[in-house]
Amino acid sequence: MELTARESSALPSKGSEMKAKATGGLRAQRVRRAWLVTLPMLVVLLMVAGWPLGRTIWFSLFDAELAQLDSRRFVGLDNYIGPDGLLWSGDWWHSVGNTVVFALLSVVLETLLGLGVALLLNQPSRIRTLLRAAMLVPWAIPTVVSAKMWSWMLHDQFGIVNHYLLALGVLSTPLAWTADPSLSLFTIVLVDVWKATPYMALLILAALQMVPVDCYEAAKVDGVPAWTVFSRVTLPLIMPGVLVAMVFRMLDALRVFDVIYVMTSNSRATKSMSVFVREQLIDFGMVGYGSAAATMLFFLIALITIMCMGLMRRSSDKVAA
Repeated sequence: MELTARESSALPSKGSEMKAKATGGLRAQRVRRAWLVTLPMLVVLLMVAGWPLGRTIWFSLFDAELAQLDSRRFVGLDNYIGPDGLLWSGDWWHSVGNTVVFALLSVVLETLLGLGVALLLNQPSRIRTLLRAAMLVPWAIPTVVSAKMWSWMLHDQFGIVNHYLLALGVLSTPLAWTADPSLSLFTIVLVDVWKATPYMALLILAALQMVPVDCYEAAKVDGVPAWTVFSRVTLPLIMPGVLVAMVFRMLDALRVFDVIYVMTSNSRATKSMSVFVREQLIDFGMVGYGSAAATMLFFLIALITIMCMGLMRRSSDKVAA
């Protein structure tokens, strides 16, 4: 029995609809399976991180002291926008500025140095494995230990840095690297760069390992200059990995505490948002005000994370196009 023209034209459309339904059902099944797999982790994350965060936000709505939490008094948003609120505090915004400057300088320097180190380690060498292991030594040292070590080396009286700079004639008088307000923040940035550059180099090196060798071989055959190969081939291909590494380091730098507190304690010249929160909560015992500062710190980092993820998505779309 022969099919009419209308029936034969309807067959492909029905087949396409059935294929689309099957694809949609498979996608929905994968989504459900993904949620089932991640559900235990989400529950643990909610218990470990969600409960303390919610409790911090709750305490930020009260006028509470550390020694007398039971006698707290509800004040609403006064800790944020009241006459003496956080948003009107010059010390808070100064700590925000210190944190942003620290994060931008350290991440930019670490990315540039990490890219250079990764390019060197990506070259064939007999001692490449040894160099990679040695590169991770600064990152493996605990932050408190490295901060204390650098505090001793940068001491203005018996520090080894001043000793050699004076011996070489670079300095005429010793410098108080961590005590001078004009030098302390930049000094901490350099210490953080020394420690975190291996981390950036390792992530960028992993991205370099994923670049197809055929691209380099074709460029070599065509006689393309090395800088053109780097700027037109290597850099666009590793840019998604570089952006991921920068986001991770930016988030870590925005909540910096240990290296600043160990090297300069509560110095106003280097006080970060985390150090400000610790000062309000522990030193002054102002649980409500300190909780408001901690909440603001969380939402600032969340906002910057969302912005960075948006930029990463746009960059990935451009590379894919």
